[in-house]
Amino acid sequence: MLADADRPVASNGTSRPYANGKSHQRSSVSGAANGTSKAVNGSSKVRQSETYFGHDREEVTRLLIQALTDMGYQSAAQSVSQESGFELESPMVAAFRNAILEGDWAEAEQLLSGAIISGHRVGEDGNGLVLTNGANRRMMQFWIRQQKFLELLEQRQTARALAVLRTELTPLYQDTQKLHFLSSLLMCQKTEDLKSKAEWDGAYGESRHILLSQLSKCISPSVMLPEHRLATLLTQVKANQVDRCYWHSCATSPSLYSDHACERQQFPTENVLELDEHAEQVWQVVFSHDGTKLASCGQGKQVIIWDVPSFRPLHYLNDHDDGVGNVAWSWDDSMIITCCQDRHARLWDANTGACLKKLERCQEPVTSCVWAVDGRTFVTGALDKTHGLIQWNLDGEKVHDWNSPHRVEDLAMSPDGHWLVASDGGTNVHVYNFVTRELEYQMDLQVRLTSISISQNSRHLLVNHNNGIAQLIDLIRREPVGTYTGFTSENFMIRSAFGGADESFVISGSEDGSINIWHKASARLVEKLTGHIPGCNSVSWNPADPCLFASCGDDGKIKIWSNNSWRSQHYDANRAVDGS
Repeated sequence: MLADADRPVASNGTSRPYANGKSHQRSSVSGAANGTSKAVNGSSKVRQSETYFGHDREEVTRLLIQALTDMGYQSAAQSVSQESGFELESPMVAAFRNAILEGDWAEAEQLLSGAIISGHRVGEDGNGLVLTNGANRRMMQFWIRQQKFLELLEQRQTARALAVLRTELTPLYQDTQKLHFLSSLLMCQKTEDLKSKAEWDGAYGESRHILLSQLSKCISPSVMLPEHRLATLLTQVKANQVDRCYWHSCATSPSLYSDHACERQQFPTENVLELDEHAEQVWQVVFSHDGTKLASCGQGKQVIIWDVPSFRPLHYLNDHDDGVGNVAWSWDDSMIITCCQDRHARLWDANTGACLKKLERCQEPVTSCVWAVDGRTFVTGALDKTHGLIQWNLDGEKVHDWNSPHRVEDLAMSPDGHWLVASDGGTNVHVYNFVTRELEYQMDLQVRLTSISISQNSRHLLVNHNNGIAQLIDLIRREPVGTYTGFTSENFMIRSAFGGADESFVISGSEDGSINIWHKASARLVEKLTGHIPGCNSVSWNPADPCLFASCGDDGKIKIWSNNSWRSQHYDANRAVDGS
């Protein structure tokens, strides 16, 4: 895979195949850097103030020019530039941008080298690419040549790609592991294999735009604005307001017209429905990805699929010889995997309730399962110390056996398909690169773990400990970034989850029967609800409705939680279920 520094966190939107608001030539009096005033009709244009409500006027204007260009208002952008006397970027920066987006690697490197050789810096002539040091320049050259290498491989020009690797990449970068990985890409027989292994979408995907965003981080932002900067700032404004909203329950994006705040009465704290089809303890509830179904399983030998929002039973999956501890929906919700203590995992058609495949019996109970993002394979975890982690296809055939030296008690797969994380029933989490199937790192958290899950942005791992602490771990930085306390989890598997609008909350069951909801950003406990006696085992927040979640417990019940508005809206459907 590409190194963490090379992997895209985001490209800030879709770039254009031309420069951000192409710079126009200044008049002869303009030798100054981006944004200083230019001559207009032979005389200097006088501005009223150097600030705009405390913000630098040049910065605000250039952001507006970029945003207008992003939105396709070319004439307006040019008019603002002419009226204000500010340009978006210099001709040299524009040329560098276009060289990257058009794949003109020789031109890009020439401009990059020229910026260093000529000594262009802010405060000198303002037209250069401003780099902090020579190491940054070498890294930028490596990224450019790496893209060139990958595109040659994509074009099946293996000999030229090998020459680039030997004579252009190797002298720049002494990371042996990275160079060996790039060398291994030469063995890819198909373009699809190359893209999958390198986590790269090709010359005509987003890869050049992602490269440009990565390169721009080594260039002074005052010279080369980051892509779609105003949109990024507005997103940050919204995120900040959401982070400060303790009762965030709005499914739509906050408006920019006013400050955001949600009403507490809309928060799902009401037990609006109880389902008691299970005769014994219920160990897990999981909503489908589209929120239209709910699956439940437990000590009994039965898995039930429920319709949402009526919560009528749709299918009873009965072909189990023991308790079912875990279920997993396929990404399109058409199939479901069940993991049973009888040492079998089973594949089901979620629309008909038919059993499609009973997998090969494991040596120990199957504890967990997750789907690959392609929807054609899945991974099961078992308490087996040698064959506890196996990938299967839909025909029930083994695709890959990690031969892991650890047991697997719980699994989590990141929505972007990059991370596969396993907890071993002890104190460790094992973080795999699912694309390469290699173990990236292992973390010993010094306390026994009970369950794990990954956020929708694929960045954070949520881990429940048996000491009543849930911990938020940054998968890229490899460190804890949040802690949630207030529940009990000493002896049994207690599951937690992300949920609510924008995944603003962390929710967990508890051995004392309570349901605990924390505001994710602040770690503040916002609600502690009485759920199930004696224990609440699992919770699941509906991904399509931020005001709806489900819980289950040792009392054999499933409880549906929302607010009075939901109760009123769905009363008739619910009445048919509860018999009232």
